[in-house]
Amino acid sequence: MVTIKFGFIGAGKVGFSLGKYLKENNIYVTGYYSKNQHSSEEAAIFTNTRYYTNLKTFIEDSDAIFITTPDGEIQSVWNEIKEFPINNKLICHCSGSISSEIFSNITKYGAYSYSIHPMFAISSKYNSYKNFPNAFITIEGHEKYQKYLQDLFKSLGNDVGIISKENKALYHLACVTVSNLVLSLINNGVTYLKDCEFSEEMAIKSLFPLIEFNLNNIKSDGIVKSLTGPVERGDLSTIKKHCNVLCEEDKELYKLLSKNVLKIAKTKNINRDYTKLEEYLGEK
Repeated sequence: MVTIKFGFIGAGKVGFSLGKYLKENNIYVTGYYSKNQHSSEEAAIFTNTRYYTNLKTFIEDSDAIFITTPDGEIQSVWNEIKEFPINNKLICHCSGSISSEIFSNITKYGAYSYSIHPMFAISSKYNSYKNFPNAFITIEGHEKYQKYLQDLFKSLGNDVGIISKENKALYHLACVTVSNLVLSLINNGVTYLKDCEFSEEMAIKSLFPLIEFNLNNIKSDGIVKSLTGPVERGDLSTIKKHCNVLCEEDKELYKLLSKNVLKIAKTKNINRDYTKLEEYLGEK
């Protein structure tokens, strides 16, 4: 595999984690450039690389430039770096929702644009890299280096998928749905147990095996086979009891989600009569 030197603009959680992950796997990382010099110094120390105070020197030293700033700053960083010679360089960002097209007119500068997104919650600058081998990586961008980037991450043990720029918004919606929105639902469950006089710590501890077991079932058996619960059983009596203890806002959410679960239940139990449940949930 050709040796490409990777450099990072932006020294937050993503820059720390991805840089450390690459460096730990003997991938050439030049170092970090950041408007906050303290951050780039910190990242360089953590990854045993170099911090740069001069953007021109950083660009000269790096073959692939990862912009790991917040999404709202990617455009302005691009506007800066395109003023320097970037011919044959790979310009990458790690946003889930933004496509590589944010690097406008990049062919004019002889460079190649990519969006490389780990489907992974990066919560810690110093520890998230340890779990990076479990991340699924998606790549979107110019064909020239797609296979190189795909093979690179596969060689590190990651599963990798190629997506189109047209699907970036829908793709990111999938990630948010199973990550952030699920977190909201878990928070509701924790709140209900706190109303039963559980401490928050005990509520999370008691619910975690249920969450984990369900996810493991989905991983091994798929969604339809993993479905259990009162909607799947058509247990209208229990569903009514749930609704009776909910505030109006939570009841609306509960019914909406239950309608969605009902679609899965009908696939699993094609001969079960869900008519009464459908009527209660407002499906008929």
